[in-house]
Amino acid sequence: MAAAGDIIRTAGLGKTYRSGALEVQALRSVDFAASPGEFTVILGPSGSGKSTFLNILGGLDTATSGQVWFRGQELTRLSERGLTRYRRDYVGFVFQFYNLVPSLTALENVALVTEIARDPMRPEEALDLVGLAARRDHFPAQLSGGEQQRVAIARAIAKRPDLLFCDEPTGALDSATGIRVLEALTEVNSATGATTRRVPGTPCPPAFLGPGRGRGGTASASHGPADPAEGQENVNVFQQVA
Repeated sequence: MAAAGDIIRTAGLGKTYRSGALEVQALRSVDFAASPGEFTVILGPSGSGKSTFLNILGGLDTATSGQVWFRGQELTRLSERGLTRYRRDYVGFVFQFYNLVPSLTALENVALVTEIARDPMRPEEALDLVGLAARRDHFPAQLSGGEQQRVAIARAIAKRPDLLFCDEPTGALDSATGIRVLEALTEVNSATGATTRRVPGTPCPPAFLGPGRGRGGTASASHGPADPAEGQENVNVFQQVA
C-alpha cells in the first residue's frame, strides 16, 4: 500500500509484451515513490522501459505484474473507465511531438482541454506561464518548434493536473531550444506544484542534474529476452526536490 505522503508509488511493477512464443520484458520489479511537487528525471538507454514506465503511471498502459497507487488508490485495479477518469482528472501529458490542431490558434488548442477539465485555469493563464501570452492568436505553423512544444505544455497544465508526464519533450528540438523548453517545465513545476516525471530525449544539462538538487535512485528494468541470464539494463531515477 502507498505510504503516507506519496502521491504515486509502485511496488514490484512488471511489464511483459508477448507475441506468439516471443516475450519481451520491458519492466521488471520496479519499486518507485514520489512526493507531491517533485520533479523527477528518468534516465536510461534506449529500450530500457522508460516510456513504458511513464505510460503505466499515466494510465495509458497496464502492468503485467505489480501495483501502482495514486494517492492511496490502486490504479492497477481500475477498469478502463476508471483509468480514463484518472487520466482526465489528474494527469497531464507532454510528448515528443506536439499534437497541436493546425487549424486552431495556440489559445484555442489550450482551450480544448479546459472544456472537459474539472477545475481548469484560463487558457490565457496557462500560455502566460510558458511565456507565450503574446503568441496566443498564432496558429501552429506560425510558431517555432520550441514555441509549439510550450503550447503543448500549456495545454497539459491548463487542467491543473496533479501529475505531469513528459515523454522526450525535447526529442524533436535542437539543444538550445530544448533547454528553453526544460526551463519552461521547471518553472511550471514550481508555479503549479504538479508532480513532474520526465523522460529526456536529449542529455540533461548540468543545471537540471546538479549536485544537491535532489536524490537519486535506480529502478530496475530489462529489455529483451525474459531470461535473466541475458542481462538487465537500468532505468536511473533522479528526483529533483523543490
